[in-house]
Amino acid sequence: MNRQQVTVERAREESLPASAGLTVQGLTYRFEGEEPLFDGLDLKVPKGQFVSIVAASGMGKTTLFRLLAGLLQPESGTITAAGAVPGQLGTIGYMPQRDCLMPWRTVQDNAAIGLELAGVPKREARRRVLEMLPELGLAGTEAKYPHELSGGMRQRVSFLRSLLAGGELMLLDEPFSALDAMTRISMQQWLLEVWEVHRKTILFITHDIDEALLLSDQVLVAASRPIKQLESLIVDLPRPRTYETTLDERFAYLKRRLLGQLGRIPSHAEGGPG
Repeated sequence: MNRQQVTVERAREESLPASAGLTVQGLTYRFEGEEPLFDGLDLKVPKGQFVSIVAASGMGKTTLFRLLAGLLQPESGTITAAGAVPGQLGTIGYMPQRDCLMPWRTVQDNAAIGLELAGVPKREARRRVLEMLPELGLAGTEAKYPHELSGGMRQRVSFLRSLLAGGELMLLDEPFSALDAMTRISMQQWLLEVWEVHRKTILFITHDIDEALLLSDQVLVAASRPIKQLESLIVDLPRPRTYETTLDERFAYLKRRLLGQLGRIPSHAEGGPG
């Protein structure tokens, strides 16, 4: 790969338009010896929006997140994220599918890892974590170890770690996929409530169409490889939302449209509300 062709910018928020949380221009990437996953992809996520990406397995969704977080280097293109500082990858919050909690560290110490890596003194990092635990439904868990927590609680700790360590942009890669159905519903409601308070810019990967529509301001769909563009579906459902929103007629209409974009139902069968 010719590094002279690579321009990856992770600039401070003031270098972006006020409305932009993430801007990607001309992103191209392929694994060695393979066809491109992304070919000149442009993407803009408005600041403070919750945006989901829905696509079939193997389309490159997780690879896109690794590119955005600086864990992979693109062949070409620019990536500019609000709140990120050049050369400091930790200023983008990245929450992978697995919680990746360290079993020998307590909840408080696990959640403080990102802050410590960013140079925050340990005592101050632990203080910030302790202050946030009640808001995330983790009050009284600071001295517990990961094996003492349920799957949902572990994901809350992982989210808190990303929230504290990241800037204005958070990347959530199928964080609820390993949870049982009832826990997943409660975690979706919890995430909605936390997002309403903090209003971070969130890019969220999921295979669950109901989840994408319930959480998001817009859903981005990748229909084919290489990904040159992501088709957008605006989710014009009122907020705040609860799981009962999934029973609304408008929700059913948007679900039919999204299934049509994914090729799961014929486009003429999408219909309309009412």
